[in-house]
Parts: sequence; C-alpha cells; structure tokens
Amino acid sequence: MMNQFNTHEVCNQPVALENYNAWQTDIALMEAVAREGGSWAQDHLSAFGARTGGDLIDSGFAANENPPKLCSFDRYGHRIDEVEFHPAYHELMAAGMEYGMSSFAWRHESREGAHVARAAVMYLGSQADAGFGCPMSMTYAAIPALRHAPALAEKWLPKLLSAQYDPRSLPMEQKTGCTIGMGMTEKQGGSDLRRNTTKALRQKDGSYEIIGHKWFFSAPMCDAHLVLAQTEGGLSCFLVPRFLPDGTCNAVRIQRLKDKLGDWSNASSEVEFHGAFGELVGIEGRGIVTILEMVALTRLDCMIGSSAQMRQAVVQAIHHTSQREAFGKLLVDQPLMRNVLADLALESEAAIALTMRVARAVEMSGKDLHETALARIATAIGKYWICKRAPVLINEAQECLGGIGYVEENILPRLYRQAPLNSIWEGSGNVQCLDVLRALRKEPETREALFAELQNAAGKNAHYDAELKCLAARFEDLETLEFRSRYVIERLALMLQASIFLLGDHTDIATEFCRSRIAGEHGLTFGTLSPDAPVAQLIERAAGATTAVL
Repeated sequence: MMNQFNTHEVCNQPVALENYNAWQTDIALMEAVAREGGSWAQDHLSAFGARTGGDLIDSGFAANENPPKLCSFDRYGHRIDEVEFHPAYHELMAAGMEYGMSSFAWRHESREGAHVARAAVMYLGSQADAGFGCPMSMTYAAIPALRHAPALAEKWLPKLLSAQYDPRSLPMEQKTGCTIGMGMTEKQGGSDLRRNTTKALRQKDGSYEIIGHKWFFSAPMCDAHLVLAQTEGGLSCFLVPRFLPDGTCNAVRIQRLKDKLGDWSNASSEVEFHGAFGELVGIEGRGIVTILEMVALTRLDCMIGSSAQMRQAVVQAIHHTSQREAFGKLLVDQPLMRNVLADLALESEAAIALTMRVARAVEMSGKDLHETALARIATAIGKYWICKRAPVLINEAQECLGGIGYVEENILPRLYRQAPLNSIWEGSGNVQCLDVLRALRKEPETREALFAELQNAAGKNAHYDAELKCLAARFEDLETLEFRSRYVIERLALMLQASIFLLGDHTDIATEFCRSRIAGEHGLTFGTLSPDAPVAQLIERAAGATTAVL
C-alpha cells in the first residue's frame, strides 16, 4: 500500500551544470586573452571563474525571480525615490566590484592588456547574470568622460575605482564605493540625441540647474548619472549626483521602472529633473564629444555581454546532451546533434575572438594609429554582428535541451529574453551601420586600418582571399551603400573573425569557418557544417572540463 503511488522512476535526466570554473573550462577564452595580452591576470580570472560558475549562478536566478521594486515614498509620506533590490542582486554587485567588472582596467592601467583582462572579467560575470552588468559597464565607461573634468575626477574616481560595493543611500562623500549610470535619451529623440530638450541653466556658483526628463535612465540607484542637456552653448554633458553634499536628495524624480522583456534583475527607469543639481563635464556644447569614449567602451561591453550569453548557452547545451540519452545513445554522440553543437561552438569561438581583438584595439586607442582607427570602426562592426547572432544561437541551444530549455527553472529562457537587449542598447543595428559609414566617409584612416588588419591573413585561405578582393568593390557604389550596409558590414565582421582564426594555431577550425561563413557552404540555420568539419575538436574545446562535473 505504501508504494501504490510510485508512478515512475526519474531517470535519464541530466544534473544541473554547477560548481565549475567558468575560466578554466573555457579554452577559447583563455586563448583569446593570452593572444591579446591579458594572460598575466589568469589567477584573478580563475578565482572569479570559480565564483561565476559557482554561487553567483544561484544569485543570478534569485535576482531575476525577485525583480527590483520602486519605493517612491517612505511610510510617512516623504519622497525618497528608492529602488529596493533582492539580496541576491547585492551579492552580484559586490562580486562584480570586488573582481573589477567596473574598474579592473583602470586599477591596472599601467599594464599592457588591462582592458583585455577586464573584458574577460566582464565576460565571466555576465554568464552568471546580465542585469548587474549594466551599472558595472557604465561605471567602467564613465572614467574617460570624467577625466575631462579634473576637479570632478579627483573627487569621484577613488570611489568609482573602489573594490567595495556600498549599497547605502548616502552622499558620495560618506560611501566606500560608488557606481555611475547614464541618462542620455528622451521620448522625442531616442538615439537622435540632438533632439534632446532637457535644459541646463548655469548658476552663479558655476553649477547647473537641470530641468527636463529622460526616457531611459539606467540603474537609478547609482550614486550619480552622466546626463546630456541643452545649454546656451549647445548639448552638454553633466554629472548629476543622487544626493547633494548636505545629504538631501537631488531633484531627480523617478516616474516609474520599465517593464522589460528581459534584464529583470536590473532597474531601468524614467525620470524627471525638477531643477536638479548638475556639474559640467567637459566643455559646453561638446557633450557628445565628451561621451564618445564612453560610448566606445559600452559598445565593447555589448559585444562582451552577447558573447558571454552565447558561451553560457553553448556550455549548457553540451552539458545537457552529454548526459541525455535518446534512441539508444547519448544525444552528444548522434551525428545531427554533433553538427549543431559544433556549429554553435564555432560561432561562440568567433564571437569571443573578435571581442577580445576589439578590446585590445580599444585599449591601444590614442597610443597607436592603427589600433586607434581600427577601434573606431571595428567596435561598431563587432557590436552590430555579435549582438545580432546571440538570439538565434541561444534559441538553437534551447532546442538542444528540448522542452526543458523553455522552462524557467533552466537558465536558457533568461538568456533568450536577455539576448535582444545588447543589439538595442547603445545604438540599434541601423545606428551601428550608419556609424561605420560615417567613419569611412569622414575618417579615411579607419578604412586603411580595416583593410590592413584583414590583409594580415591574406594568402592563408582561398575563400578568404576571394572575399578580400570583393570587399573593396562593395564600397564603390556610394549611391546604394547605405541601403546595402547591413550586408556589407556583416561580411566585414565575418572577415575580421576569419582573419583572427587564420592567424591562430587551429588550422582546421579556421578552414571550416572560412568555408561555412565566408564561402557560404552553410545553411541558414546552425547544424549545417560540412561532414569533414572538425566537429569533435570544436565540441571538446567548448566543453572544457564541464561535462566531467556531474
């Protein structure tokens, strides 16, 4: 009688991927970091990899299951404009600041490869959760902009470079560590920032009073935001702190939190400025120029975030199929599934390879003419392509898991909801294409740098060489170039990825990438590699040691 309700035995169900080192098991990442000059940070990256493949995965789940809440007033009716987060979100933020998602590159600025190493830190952290990467990214990217205002930099940088997370609602002067957000876009303009109507009125003491609104005000609980507003001299950049030095709240009113498709652990808001206190960053009328370096860094972080989501999807798919049996053998041993997994792994490797190459170019920007010009154009190219590839790759990885890949107890649905964000944030696909065209038109050195970079791999693959000859011609018809720009930039992105593979040590992988992506011997979906593709090599590299952690 006791056993009459034992309807079945649970078997053939994989165990969750947990307690693994996300650095030590990622061969493509380790190779890319070494290739671009950041391997000196491997002990630090290994320590963070143990966290991101361990307890922080659980924190990511909890933070997304318990999204932030807006508290406009306290119990007595005082306006406080605070956002309440689950403790798991604070755990993620604390780890992010400790390991340097927001500051590692600036803490080690004198070392070559510091931004490459920091990109790897961001890549690891983003696999546990993408939401908290928003304030981490903006804090990292704000440093160059703040250096245009030495007095502000002297005051704020020690707090922004701190490894201590301090979530208390206090003025900056009383905190052990701070974060910075951004408030750029408005309802009527979006990416067209010159349509902003928010005004900044200069006061007798040199500060500004800001009146207006922001349609997207990212991470409202940051200690300050960089805000664009119109002055008599034109669109200008301002630092708007959350609190004034006397402890009173600045006049920034949170209207509501955005109800978003993904990014649930992070708060995005709409705000109004009711005569808010702001301090000028840079020169009046040069607001966009002031934030250009910031935009380059946040676009790089879009590439990092999408690459990280792709990696996490691939490793989950391989881990699952390495344990699940169907039709008499493990899924990972079945020919069609092996084609899919290898194709996903190839895409993921290409994403992190280009991301780390751009990270090195961004780091060398201003120090080396070639790298400066390459960073200017390759960041937009990479941001466009990698962020476009993430959603389709993650969806394919969901299929590898079957029905459970669509269930919220698994990480894949969260990755899929998150995947479109990076293609929208910091400029949609069309904005990236127009930015590439603008660079080619106004900064001819960017074209020279791009083709010089591609020429480095000439002679190593016939398909690559044929496409290289075609590329120049693709730019000749200026009348239709904007209309065709998505296709042209897609080809540029693929060629940049191919060049990295061809200059590397894995000839079989480089050959297959050129054949499938450049020559077009590939279908419109993943899982359409040639029969002689290096399938085993790609799957084994992507798996690392994760499949042994059962």
